[in-house]
Amino acid sequence: VQLQASGGGLVQAGGSQKLSCVASGRTFSNNGVGWFRQAPGKEREFVAAIAWNGGHKAYADSVRGRFTISRDNARNTVYLQMNSLKPEDSAVYYCASHRSAIAGSRPTDFPYWGRGTQVTVSS
Repeated sequence: VQLQASGGGLVQAGGSQKLSCVASGRTFSNNGVGWFRQAPGKEREFVAAIAWNGGHKAYADSVRGRFTISRDNARNTVYLQMNSLKPEDSAVYYCASHRSAIAGSRPTDFPYWGRGTQVTVSS
């Protein structure tokens, strides 16, 4: 499966942005999907994940209450709505498909990764 993340760009602090992750090649409707991010000089970190049917979601403490993950399996798409953005949210954001149906958070459990999309939050 190929994943493509999009929707990044430059936004002011306090603003909102919505990222999309589209799967092609085969569906990921039976798999959990996660979002991760990596800032320059920092390790990749978990942001959010959603189970195959949207029934369970997981968030990093740093984004809980500000970010919302959702999915539309009919469109083979997962979204990340980001509100109240902060400069420390600036990073390259990646989506990934889990090896199972759960909303996992360990990068090693995600065999498929898309190319990232840059999010830059200005102060």
